[in-house]
Amino acid sequence: MSKSPLSDLRKNYGKHSLEDHVVPDDPFDQFEAWLADALREDVPEPNAMTVATVGANGRPSTRIVLIKGFDRDGIVWYTNYNSRKGRELVANPFAALQFHWVELERVVRIEGKVEKVSEAESDAYFASRPLTHRIGAWASNQSEEIADRGVIVARAAEYGLKFGLRPPRPPHWGGYRLKPDYWEFWQGRSSRLHDRFAYVLGDDGRWTRSRLAP
Repeated sequence: MSKSPLSDLRKNYGKHSLEDHVVPDDPFDQFEAWLADALREDVPEPNAMTVATVGANGRPSTRIVLIKGFDRDGIVWYTNYNSRKGRELVANPFAALQFHWVELERVVRIEGKVEKVSEAESDAYFASRPLTHRIGAWASNQSEEIADRGVIVARAAEYGLKFGLRPPRPPHWGGYRLKPDYWEFWQGRSSRLHDRFAYVLGDDGRWTRSRLAP
Protein backbone atom coordinates (compact mmCIF):
# COMPACT_ATOMS: atom_id res chain seq x y z
CA MET A 1 0.00 0.00 0.00
CA SER A 2 1.42 3.38 -1.01
CA LYS A 3 1.99 5.97 1.68
CA SER A 4 -0.80 8.50 1.96
CA PRO A 5 0.19 12.19 1.83
CA LEU A 6 -2.20 12.72 4.74
CA SER A 7 0.32 11.08 7.05
CA ASP A 8 2.80 13.85 6.27
CA LEU A 9 0.47 16.73 7.06
CA ARG A 10 1.61 18.53 10.20
CA LYS A 11 1.21 21.97 11.72
CA ASN A 12 3.43 23.53 14.33
CA TYR A 13 1.17 25.43 16.71
CA GLY A 14 2.56 28.44 18.49
CA LYS A 15 0.33 31.52 18.31
CA HIS A 16 -0.90 31.53 21.90
CA SER A 17 -0.56 29.84 25.28
CA LEU A 18 -2.86 29.06 28.18
CA GLU A 19 -0.98 29.37 31.45
CA ASP A 20 -2.15 28.19 34.85
CA HIS A 21 -1.95 31.61 36.47
CA VAL A 22 -4.26 33.25 33.90
CA VAL A 23 -6.94 30.55 33.63
CA PRO A 24 -10.02 31.70 35.60
CA ASP A 25 -11.82 29.55 38.14
CA ASP A 26 -15.09 29.84 36.21
CA PRO A 27 -15.23 28.18 32.75
CA PHE A 28 -17.86 30.65 31.55
CA ASP A 29 -15.33 33.46 32.02
CA GLN A 30 -12.77 31.56 29.96
CA PHE A 31 -15.31 30.82 27.23
CA GLU A 32 -16.48 34.43 27.12
CA ALA A 33 -12.88 35.63 26.71
CA TRP A 34 -12.07 33.15 23.93
CA LEU A 35 -15.32 33.83 22.08
CA ALA A 36 -14.55 37.55 22.25
CA ASP A 37 -11.12 36.82 20.75
CA ALA A 38 -12.69 34.84 17.92
CA LEU A 39 -15.11 37.69 17.16
CA ARG A 40 -12.40 40.34 17.34
CA GLU A 41 -10.01 38.38 15.11
CA ASP A 42 -12.71 37.84 12.46
CA VAL A 43 -12.47 34.06 12.67
CA PRO A 44 -14.79 32.61 9.98
CA GLU A 45 -18.11 31.68 11.58
CA PRO A 46 -16.94 31.99 15.20
CA ASN A 47 -20.47 31.02 16.28
CA ALA A 48 -20.38 27.63 14.53
CA MET A 49 -20.29 24.62 16.83
CA THR A 50 -20.53 20.88 16.44
CA VAL A 51 -23.37 19.21 18.34
CA ALA A 52 -22.99 15.51 19.12
CA THR A 53 -25.98 13.44 20.21
CA VAL A 54 -26.60 9.73 20.77
CA GLY A 55 -29.78 7.96 19.76
CA ALA A 56 -31.63 5.10 21.41
CA ASN A 57 -29.58 2.69 19.26
CA GLY A 58 -26.36 3.92 20.87
CA ARG A 59 -24.97 5.40 17.63
CA PRO A 60 -23.52 8.93 17.90
CA SER A 61 -24.09 11.61 15.28
CA THR A 62 -22.74 15.12 14.79
CA ARG A 63 -23.76 18.24 12.90
CA ILE A 64 -22.87 21.95 12.81
CA VAL A 65 -25.28 24.47 14.32
CA LEU A 66 -24.91 28.11 15.39
CA ILE A 67 -24.78 29.26 18.99
CA LYS A 68 -27.42 31.94 19.57
CA GLY A 69 -26.76 32.82 23.17
CA PHE A 70 -25.05 31.77 26.38
CA ASP A 71 -24.94 32.63 30.04
CA ARG A 72 -24.40 30.69 33.22
CA ASP A 73 -27.62 28.79 32.55
CA GLY A 74 -26.13 27.26 29.41
CA ILE A 75 -25.51 27.34 25.67
CA VAL A 76 -28.50 28.00 23.37
CA TRP A 77 -29.21 27.06 19.75
CA TYR A 78 -32.38 26.71 17.67
CA THR A 79 -33.50 23.95 15.32
CA ASN A 80 -36.30 21.65 14.21
CA TYR A 81 -37.49 19.49 17.12
CA ASN A 82 -38.40 16.68 14.70
CA SER A 83 -34.90 16.49 13.20
CA ARG A 84 -32.59 13.59 13.92
CA LYS A 85 -30.88 15.52 16.71
CA GLY A 86 -34.27 16.40 18.17
CA ARG A 87 -35.39 12.79 18.18
CA GLU A 88 -32.09 11.67 19.69
CA LEU A 89 -32.34 14.25 22.47
CA VAL A 90 -35.72 12.78 23.39
CA ALA A 91 -34.11 9.35 23.70
CA ASN A 92 -30.99 10.64 25.47
CA PRO A 93 -31.11 14.25 26.72
CA PHE A 94 -27.32 14.65 26.92
CA ALA A 95 -25.06 16.16 24.28
CA ALA A 96 -21.55 17.44 23.62
CA LEU A 97 -20.59 20.67 21.86
CA GLN A 98 -17.32 21.63 20.22
CA PHE A 99 -15.95 24.92 18.91
CA HIS A 100 -12.85 24.79 16.70
CA TRP A 101 -11.33 28.20 16.06
CA VAL A 102 -8.63 27.10 13.63
CA GLU A 103 -7.02 30.51 13.15
CA LEU A 104 -6.52 30.84 16.92
CA GLU A 105 -5.42 27.20 17.29
CA ARG A 106 -8.11 26.65 19.93
CA VAL A 107 -10.77 24.07 20.71
CA VAL A 108 -13.52 24.25 23.34
CA ARG A 109 -15.48 21.14 24.34
CA ILE A 110 -18.64 21.27 26.45
CA GLU A 111 -20.80 18.44 27.81
CA GLY A 112 -24.08 18.47 29.68
CA LYS A 113 -27.80 17.86 29.81
CA VAL A 114 -30.06 19.47 27.20
CA GLU A 115 -33.52 20.92 27.68
CA LYS A 116 -35.84 23.02 25.54
CA VAL A 117 -35.87 26.76 26.14
CA SER A 118 -39.18 28.37 27.05
CA GLU A 119 -41.77 28.99 24.35
CA ALA A 120 -41.41 32.72 25.00
CA GLU A 121 -37.67 32.55 24.26
CA SER A 122 -38.29 30.57 21.08
CA ASP A 123 -41.03 32.97 19.98
CA ALA A 124 -38.79 36.00 20.54
CA TYR A 125 -35.86 34.57 18.63
CA PHE A 126 -38.05 33.30 15.78
CA ALA A 127 -39.57 36.75 15.36
CA SER A 128 -36.06 38.24 15.02
CA ARG A 129 -35.11 36.00 12.08
CA PRO A 130 -35.22 37.18 8.46
CA LEU A 131 -38.54 36.44 6.75
CA THR A 132 -37.03 33.85 4.40
CA HIS A 133 -35.60 31.96 7.37
CA ARG A 134 -38.97 31.93 9.11
CA ILE A 135 -40.65 30.58 5.98
CA GLY A 136 -37.87 28.02 5.62
CA ALA A 137 -38.61 26.66 9.10
CA TRP A 138 -42.11 25.78 7.84
CA ALA A 139 -40.94 24.49 4.45
CA SER A 140 -38.28 22.02 5.63
CA ASN A 141 -39.17 18.80 7.41
CA GLN A 142 -35.58 18.57 8.54
CA SER A 143 -33.84 15.19 8.20
CA GLU A 144 -36.73 13.66 6.20
CA GLU A 145 -36.04 12.23 2.75
CA ILE A 146 -37.30 14.29 -0.21
CA ALA A 147 -37.41 13.55 -3.94
CA ASP A 148 -35.52 16.67 -5.00
CA ARG A 149 -34.87 20.32 -4.13
CA GLY A 150 -38.08 21.33 -5.86
CA VAL A 151 -40.05 19.88 -2.95
CA ILE A 152 -38.83 22.42 -0.40
CA VAL A 153 -38.84 25.26 -2.93
CA ALA A 154 -42.51 24.56 -3.60
CA ARG A 155 -43.28 24.29 0.12
CA ALA A 156 -41.52 27.60 0.75
CA ALA A 157 -43.68 29.25 -1.92
CA GLU A 158 -46.79 27.68 -0.42
CA TYR A 159 -46.08 28.90 3.10
CA GLY A 160 -44.95 32.29 1.82
CA LEU A 161 -48.38 32.77 0.26
CA LYS A 162 -50.14 31.41 3.33
CA PHE A 163 -48.41 33.55 5.97
CA GLY A 164 -47.23 36.62 4.06
CA LEU A 165 -44.95 38.82 6.15
CA ARG A 166 -45.94 37.39 9.56
CA PRO A 167 -45.35 33.63 9.74
CA PRO A 168 -45.82 32.30 13.28
CA ARG A 169 -43.28 30.00 14.87
CA PRO A 170 -43.91 26.37 13.87
CA PRO A 171 -44.74 24.15 16.85
CA HIS A 172 -41.92 21.81 15.78
CA TRP A 173 -39.24 24.53 15.85
CA GLY A 174 -37.52 26.12 18.82
CA GLY A 175 -34.52 26.34 21.08
CA TYR A 176 -32.38 24.01 23.14
CA ARG A 177 -30.16 24.87 26.07
CA LEU A 178 -27.22 22.69 27.06
CA LYS A 179 -26.48 23.09 30.77
CA PRO A 180 -22.74 22.37 31.10
CA ASP A 181 -21.29 20.05 33.68
CA TYR A 182 -17.95 19.64 31.88
CA TRP A 183 -15.76 22.07 29.92
CA GLU A 184 -12.43 21.57 28.22
CA PHE A 185 -10.17 24.25 26.72
CA TRP A 186 -7.37 23.26 24.34
CA GLN A 187 -4.68 25.64 23.11
CA GLY A 188 -2.23 24.45 20.48
CA ARG A 189 1.45 24.68 21.46
CA SER A 190 4.71 23.74 19.79
CA SER A 191 6.09 20.17 19.82
CA ARG A 192 2.56 18.85 20.49
CA LEU A 193 2.91 19.95 24.13
CA HIS A 194 -0.48 21.62 24.02
CA ASP A 195 -2.21 23.39 26.90
CA ARG A 196 -5.38 21.63 28.01
CA PHE A 197 -7.64 22.48 30.95
CA ALA A 198 -10.80 20.74 32.15
CA TYR A 199 -13.57 21.96 34.45
CA VAL A 200 -15.90 19.50 36.21
CA LEU A 201 -19.06 20.61 38.03
CA GLY A 202 -19.37 19.16 41.52
CA ASP A 203 -22.51 18.25 43.40
CA ASP A 204 -22.07 21.45 45.40
CA GLY A 205 -22.37 23.56 42.24
CA ARG A 206 -18.69 24.48 42.22
CA TRP A 207 -16.23 23.94 39.39
CA THR A 208 -13.02 21.97 39.82
CA ARG A 209 -10.28 22.94 37.36
CA SER A 210 -7.39 20.71 36.33
CA ARG A 211 -4.67 20.64 33.70
CA LEU A 212 -4.74 17.60 31.41
CA ALA A 213 -1.88 16.01 29.50
CA PRO A 214 -2.23 16.81 25.81
